[in-house]
Amino acid sequence: MNGDRCQQPQCTGTLEDDYCNLCGMAHQPNLSAVQTHTSQTHASRRLNSQTLNSQTLNSHRTARSGLGLGLVSLPPLPATDPEALLLQDPSVPANKRFCGSCDHPVRRDQGFCGRCGRPYSFVASLKAGDMVAQQYDVKGAIAYGGLGWIYLGFDRVLSRYVVLKGLLNTADDSSAAVALAERQFLAAVKHPNIVGVYNFVTHENPLTGQSEGFIVMEYVAGQTLRQLRRERGPLPVAEAIAYIHGILGAFGYLHDQGLVYCDFKPDNLMLEGQSVRLIDMGAVRRLDDPLGDIYGTVGYSAPEAGAGPTVASDLFTVGRTLAVLVATVPEFSETHRYQLPGPDQVPLFAQWESLYRWLCKATAPQPENRFQSADEMAEQLAGVLREVVALETGRSIPSQSRYFGGDTFLAPVDLSPADLSSADLSSADLSSADLGHLPPLLADPEDPAYGLMLPLLTLAIPRPNSRYCSRCCSNFPRRLGLSSNAFKP
Repeated sequence: MNGDRCQQPQCTGTLEDDYCNLCGMAHQPNLSAVQTHTSQTHASRRLNSQTLNSQTLNSHRTARSGLGLGLVSLPPLPATDPEALLLQDPSVPANKRFCGSCDHPVRRDQGFCGRCGRPYSFVASLKAGDMVAQQYDVKGAIAYGGLGWIYLGFDRVLSRYVVLKGLLNTADDSSAAVALAERQFLAAVKHPNIVGVYNFVTHENPLTGQSEGFIVMEYVAGQTLRQLRRERGPLPVAEAIAYIHGILGAFGYLHDQGLVYCDFKPDNLMLEGQSVRLIDMGAVRRLDDPLGDIYGTVGYSAPEAGAGPTVASDLFTVGRTLAVLVATVPEFSETHRYQLPGPDQVPLFAQWESLYRWLCKATAPQPENRFQSADEMAEQLAGVLREVVALETGRSIPSQSRYFGGDTFLAPVDLSPADLSSADLSSADLSSADLGHLPPLLADPEDPAYGLMLPLLTLAIPRPNSRYCSRCCSNFPRRLGLSSNAFKP
């Protein structure tokens, strides 16, 4: 549609990416047709879990045109050799060793907890050259997480690199249960922005002589946001927003499946080419499971997460992650563990007010004050991104509203559309404006009264609209969710 003339009355602009470069209106093939809306660090720790009634919130999918909505030029990532990621001396730092049963700090690589007496082990059980399930050639350990060691392997049958995820504490029954649950339901998780789970295999642990389970997952070649943040410092706002916005579709998918990720942070978001992927699915759990252990990371987890994960607590971690990517938050895991500092402490928050408001809503102390779905969060973040790009480039980035059509009142009749950009309308006489000049409402196909509301969009005169609405409310009260005497015309 680029180069076509705008079809809005009295406008002489042309279309760029389906939007007018003069009035900002979206392309509409038939203006007389009814407009409708169409539908898309610290180590992880186990939190105290209690029963909490959680509800899966319906998320409305919105279409996304590439990472960053195609508005942001993202820097290319250098090619990486998978085996360059191997750790020369795989060990868990002392400050990240905790008993899997009581969370008491432990000093040694393996032994017995001084508080509860439970045995523990943080030693990597697989070594380079080990062959697992007669198929996976182990290259070595590449990372450790809150739930286990992560190894690089090579599939001798399919000739591809894979990732094998074992248990960090092989004597912890809870961690074993988490791994088993991951094998059972994560194999059915299929989304382009979520790492794939291939298989579940066992291998005898030479240290204990017992069979140990491993999740075999897709190897994603790329760089985590944690690595990127460590190398470059705070990321440009538009770039960081593009990464976070790109992964919200995966969160929406999980929530629609009745799952929550629980432990989102920069470590668990991988950049791969021009896409982003969720990795390390070890902490994912069902919303309807009140008994499972809950894993999270201090500074990222919501204050109520220990009582049971919800969609709102999951999205809280997304907001905290974006804050870390764009700014250095003082005392992130202590004073500002749950609430962000103000613009007076972080200059970037003062520079980008809309971003700060988005972050405050995403990380609000009360769950009901946060975004209630990944799609709602993505829609608002897209608006912030458009504003950031517009201010940085000096070019307006219009977007069609989900709720309203375009403005029908552009300017006084004696003002040429060609002069709109330089006109001062502050003193314009708008007294003659009426309801007909307001942007038309878009119909929501998911509204139960959609069929009754549709004719309203074809009526241009306000008074007939009122009469029609009155008749609908009186004749179809149950369909509109009204009592029989709730509305009297």
